[in-house]
Amino acid sequence: VNVRDPAPPTMYVPYLQDTSVGAVFEIRIAGDPGNVVGGIRNAIRTAEPNLPLPDISTQIEQAEKGFVQEKAFAMAYALFGALALLVASIGLFGLMSYSVAQRTNEIGIRMALGAEGHEVLRGVMRESMVLVLAGIGIGVVIAMAGRSLVASQLFGIAPTDTASILAAISVMVVISALAGYLPARRASRIDPMAALREE
Repeated sequence: VNVRDPAPPTMYVPYLQDTSVGAVFEIRIAGDPGNVVGGIRNAIRTAEPNLPLPDISTQIEQAEKGFVQEKAFAMAYALFGALALLVASIGLFGLMSYSVAQRTNEIGIRMALGAEGHEVLRGVMRESMVLVLAGIGIGVVIAMAGRSLVASQLFGIAPTDTASILAAISVMVVISALAGYLPARRASRIDPMAALREE
């Protein structure tokens, strides 16, 4: 039975009326199930010594078995998501470092004309966040377009869950801000005279 589906109609038949299908015992207990397994086995052997007891498991354990594949997929998705975030952060850092290097002369002129370091920092960070916000906008549009493809892999959450989308956007913004901050900080500390001498 798939744990995602509603419980099917069920009828319990006494074991002595139909011994061909085997016996299933359902026991409600309070506390740790591991503490009563031995007692359950002894009680069943006392009632029916010839009845084999191949498996004793809790309802939670049986439900967990139904989610083994989903858990494997979730771990794979999380791993690939983390790798994608790492690659995006490295790419943004490289892009901003290259942009700052290309504009060293321009930044030096601005600072020679009176621009403060914090103004340069703010300008470079602004450019970084514009790229990030553009990427987030494109990503959200693609995610909305592909929501029907991932709906079958989700359980208990909608493909357009606002909290999940906002959490992903927040993480991306924070990581991207940190990746863009180092080149921006370096740009704000450029010596104007050294920058003006660069070709």
